[in-house]
Amino acid sequence: MDIESPDKLIELLDRHDYLADRGLATAAFLALRMGRPLFLEGEAGVGKTELAKTLGKLLKAPLIRLQCYEGLDASQALYDWDFARQLLHLKAAEAAGIADAARLEGEIYDRRFLIARPLLKAVETQPSVLLVDEIDRADDEFEAFLLEVLSDFTVSVPELGTIRAATPPVVVVTSNRTREVHDALKRRCLYHWLEHPSFDREVAILLRRLPGCTEELALQVARAAERLRRADLVKPPGVAETLDWTEALLTLGARELDPDLAAVTLGAALKYREDVATVLGNGLLSHG
Repeated sequence: MDIESPDKLIELLDRHDYLADRGLATAAFLALRMGRPLFLEGEAGVGKTELAKTLGKLLKAPLIRLQCYEGLDASQALYDWDFARQLLHLKAAEAAGIADAARLEGEIYDRRFLIARPLLKAVETQPSVLLVDEIDRADDEFEAFLLEVLSDFTVSVPELGTIRAATPPVVVVTSNRTREVHDALKRRCLYHWLEHPSFDREVAILLRRLPGCTEELALQVARAAERLRRADLVKPPGVAETLDWTEALLTLGARELDPDLAAVTLGAALKYREDVATVLGNGLLSHG
């Protein structure tokens, strides 16, 4: 798809119910045009992962997600051999009386026994959108490995040779900044810090994503979310939590943000006991 400008990308994202500001749209547009990974950093729930999902939809490309976590290693991200199927093949060959060791070795290391993990799958799938989610949760060693893969989008499988992407995937790397990601990886990418949306944009998001939401409820929830983000909370609500909170209120038939109803549904927006206690103790839901 030929996207000729950031404004056009804003329009296309809007058609898929993702309301991007110009800064984010420009960063994403440049990443697409320049063939560079887009590194999105920001608080959890501000729309980093959702942008990758939406890009997949508008580009009509499958989203391939690599969820990072502590201890993630190359084999879990790249590929692995299907040992169970290889063993079954060897047993079947033995039963058939095949004893040629060289032939059997060649057969068990055939491509059909290779399990493609997200990185290899993205290299082999054209087009595709590769989401490397929460890279800050992975170890330093995995960061270095990822940098190597992103540099040329080739995967070396000793038994099969080198697998190269005919068309490199669109890559979105996200971080919640639980730790600093190394500069080497950031330099390979185009960087954008994703803020919580402005008040008007959050209202628009609520009305767009939740058709049953009244304008009054959207305004009141967005104001409440702003107050919660200014409070000293362990984890202030992101857009994802604001949507969940509003949906919970709508499920209970609310058309405006009644403080008592807001209090009993607060678990949709806040995920720490300390935060709930802070909000209720300081009367942050009683403001208009």
